[in-house]
Amino acid sequence: MEVITPKRLRLTVKTIRALFFIQFIGVIFLLLLITIVLCIAKIQGAPSLAVPQSTVMYANDGTKIGETHHGQKRFWVNLQDISPFLIEATIAIEDRNFYDHHGFDYKRIAGAFVADLKAMAKVQGASTITQQYARNLFLEHDKTWKRKLAEAFYTIRLEMNFSKESILEGYLNTIYYGHGAYGIEAASRYYFHKHAGELTLAEAAMLAGIPKGPSYYSPYTHFSRAKKRQELILKTMEKVGYITEQEANTAIHEAIKLREHKKEEHANLAPYFQDVVLQEIKEKLQVDEMFIQTKGLQVYTTLDSTLQKIAEETMNKVIAKESDIQIGFAAIDPETGQVKALIGGRDYDKSPFNRAIQAKRQPGSTMKPFLYYTAIENGFTPSTVLKSEPTTFSFNKGQSTYQPSNFHDYYAYDDITLMQALALSDNIYAVKTHLFMGMDKLIETARKLGINSSLKEVPSLALGTSPVNVIEMVNAYGMIANGGHKIEPTFIKRIEDAKGNVLYEFKKESEQILNKQAAFVLTHMMTGMFDEKLNGYTTVTGQKIIDQLTRPYAGKSGTTNADSWMIGFTPQLVAGVWTGYDKGKNIHQVHERMYAKEIWATFMEEALKDQPVKGFQPPEGVIGVNVDPSNGLLAAPGCPVSRLTYYIKGTEPTEYCIDHIDFKDEKQGDEPKINEEKPSIWKKLIPWM
Repeated sequence: MEVITPKRLRLTVKTIRALFFIQFIGVIFLLLLITIVLCIAKIQGAPSLAVPQSTVMYANDGTKIGETHHGQKRFWVNLQDISPFLIEATIAIEDRNFYDHHGFDYKRIAGAFVADLKAMAKVQGASTITQQYARNLFLEHDKTWKRKLAEAFYTIRLEMNFSKESILEGYLNTIYYGHGAYGIEAASRYYFHKHAGELTLAEAAMLAGIPKGPSYYSPYTHFSRAKKRQELILKTMEKVGYITEQEANTAIHEAIKLREHKKEEHANLAPYFQDVVLQEIKEKLQVDEMFIQTKGLQVYTTLDSTLQKIAEETMNKVIAKESDIQIGFAAIDPETGQVKALIGGRDYDKSPFNRAIQAKRQPGSTMKPFLYYTAIENGFTPSTVLKSEPTTFSFNKGQSTYQPSNFHDYYAYDDITLMQALALSDNIYAVKTHLFMGMDKLIETARKLGINSSLKEVPSLALGTSPVNVIEMVNAYGMIANGGHKIEPTFIKRIEDAKGNVLYEFKKESEQILNKQAAFVLTHMMTGMFDEKLNGYTTVTGQKIIDQLTRPYAGKSGTTNADSWMIGFTPQLVAGVWTGYDKGKNIHQVHERMYAKEIWATFMEEALKDQPVKGFQPPEGVIGVNVDPSNGLLAAPGCPVSRLTYYIKGTEPTEYCIDHIDFKDEKQGDEPKINEEKPSIWKKLIPWM
């Protein structure tokens, strides 16, 4: 047993005394600090109510295209003029201990901390009504300790200088309820066409749920979500003791009659584009909707007002007014990914659903350039020949079969080249290539090009059967156009706060994603859809719009029973169009199938009319030779058609076409200048050749 000596005992006592003294000094210091903070808070008085400022959006030329407070609605009503149901519903769901704490609910903070710790993520909030009110009054944006401390100080000032009733009144009169309605009176009038004091229990519970996510819980745009939250609030009110179980159930089953609003004219340019910008602000700054609505941000976007107007005018000119067909359209700068024009539908007021961003549709043959880029990287060339004829493919180790067909069942019943297969959009050639390389290869390339939509590893993927959205397809074509460096769809150049401080600024990507030489070979092949030299068993797919085009373009069209696509580019601009019906209706009218191509051609010509004509410049490592497009061999003097075609150096054909030489005219004893035997330039073991 250890013996404690007098000396050690004296040391232990001294240590205990020292610790006690340190703790005592610490407590005194903490009490002194709290006293100072409270005194300062009392002396400074209540924080002034900051006037909310509009967030303004500008096009790339500096002209204003819209602002968040357009048509805002504000009223101030006394607490006694607000429905008790609304007050109780708000307290129940936001801060049930509101009347018992002094601005901070420590039990709730501890509970939230434990919940977050268990989930290893932010899953539960603990802000009181006073803290939320303080946050609304505080204008800074950054999520730093400085801001948190300042908000805490605002909370103390509010609690020390206002009664609970005054704080609650201020909160209910300034909180955002969506659709431009600030405060409960404005919300009551907007949603139910009545005063805040006239709200029923069901209506009050519905409105109390909106501030958590004004867009997400809007009963106009997401009624089912709003209804579920209303039920949660009513059950919480019952649990707290504000209402009985019968009252809760009655309110849950009460029919909600929302006010009907007359169609509002949108003078702002590009409303679909503006919606995307507002969402981008949230993501880039990690802020909520309330912040965007009230903090006076200056947002400089990538929108080109001229191109946007051309796109909208072209849409209205080409698509018949009586048609119900819809559109998704995007135009981007291929060097930066900056979105210059965007259309998400025919009429924003009738449907704010953005078909260029949110809708996923089958891209059809617009998927083929990704396939053929992959093929070029894996040994194919524009001269590679495969047979175009009706074919049944087996896959999954012979357990499954797939039998695609060409448009109108047209086939060459002979070998065709890759350049011609792309220009004529031959489906048999595409599926053969897809299966020969391995179905995972196309998916790998699509991912490189920024296609994030789900892609099924099936033979029909080569024909675009996995749905994608317009913006990701146009962006992918942009990477082909720029020689293969990475870009992403970009809507915002710069964001400044109300004081002019830069909160975000766009930076151009520089990562090389594709092989430059392969990307250029593909680009030149994509000019083939507008080149009648590639006509074969059918005409090139761009035949009907060739006469409208005055400069070199590369592109690809695509069709399914329900979708019509056209995506194409010059070195300066990429644009893509999808047209189709919203609700599973197929396109039957021939002229409606032409809408996408006509809109694209008209837009590109008008958008570039004042721009210099630029061709596609081959990079080092690429060589151009004249070939006979029907067989891919070097063109001989007798060939009726000769087309300049580009190849990665070392893969260009070295043998000449002899299809058009009449050997009977050769004199006896003379050797023909070209070998008599027709060469085969692609002798891989492909079971369908």
